[in-house]
Amino acid sequence: MTELEQQIIGIISAAGDSKGKAFEALRKVKESDYEGARALLEESRKIDLEAHKIQTKLIQSEMDPEAEKPELSLLMVHAQDHLMNAIIIKNLVVELLHVYEYVDKTNHHD
Repeated sequence: MTELEQQIIGIISAAGDSKGKAFEALRKVKESDYEGARALLEESRKIDLEAHKIQTKLIQSEMDPEAEKPELSLLMVHAQDHLMNAIIIKNLVVELLHVYEYVDKTNHHD
């Protein structure tokens, strides 16, 4: 496996971990464990940042006129899809957390 392929697999793996944390956070939200959900979403955010660092490094090397340009591969497209989905899922769970919290607070003030 080439170094490029290892980096791409790193993005896919990180995206999977991030999505897993986000879905675990969603379960916590549904149980009204908002602090637990926030902790998991923070873990998800940190994993996304690590994947984004790999992505940025790959983009920078592609833009370097002195560097050899990697061929666009289905594996890289797959990695980008996974990362984008992980970020979208995490952001959606953050919004759901806010909604659930608001509803809980509103219902407890009646």
